Amino acid sequence: MPNPAAPAIAPLSRSPRHIGIVGCSAEGAALCYRTICAEAPAWLGAHAHPEVSMHTPSLAAYVDCLDRGDLDGVAALMLDSARRLQAAGADFLICPDNTIHQAFGRVQPRSPLPWLHIADEVAAEAQRRGFRRIGITGTAWLVGSDVYPAALARQGLAWERPDDTQRATMGRLIMDELVGGVFRPDTVAFFQAVIEGFAQRGCDAVVLGCTEIPLIIGDYNAALPTLDSTRLLARAALRRAVGADGAPPVR
Repeated sequence: MPNPAAPAIAPLSRSPRHIGIVGCSAEGAALCYRTICAEAPAWLGAHAHPEVSMHTPSLAAYVDCLDRGDLDGVAALMLDSARRLQAAGADFLICPDNTIHQAFGRVQPRSPLPWLHIADEVAAEAQRRGFRRIGITGTAWLVGSDVYPAALARQGLAWERPDDTQRATMGRLIMDELVGGVFRPDTVAFFQAVIEGFAQRGCDAVVLGCTEIPLIIGDYNAALPTLDSTRLLARAALRRAVGADGAPPVR
């Protein structure tokens, strides 16, 4: 028998859209997937979540392209995943990897399905929360790119990058440790110091611009409010899937 004390959940007018995840690195993709599945019941009811499919080529294939500056190669890998996910029934796509969004302009016009853009979701959240100057963390490839400067500028926001030494160290720690699920206290301390430096330079928030950084840094241990790119993208995908805006219903 149904529990009469349980709050009613308004039924959706249609089934949730099927989310396709274009994976790159395992830890970030896994966190994104877990977030979708863990937070969907607030919209859909106990144990319910949209259908989710993921395709992930070898990370080494992406790294090889990035090392050579071959964004056409990155785009080809992303498009291959897009086509496979279309065949699996996905309605739209997300990519829980900031770095390979450098190729997004090459991907979107040729994609068989629409995408959400991770940096646009982060920038929109920064604007919504009233931030004005944002520190950018992430791989050396990402931090040196225009992925976040362009997205933040579209929202009228300023940004700061780490210096060259910090950028190189950050990239090494991400690729040698975080993407492999290695989380060391001294690595946490390094990221905390970078964020403290952003605060001293007038930033009022920081983008966690590698999808693994939220596994070691958050509002609980950072000198600035954090913009968690992984979870923000997952939540945007969940809203798109259920056809809703704003927060989930209160139950």
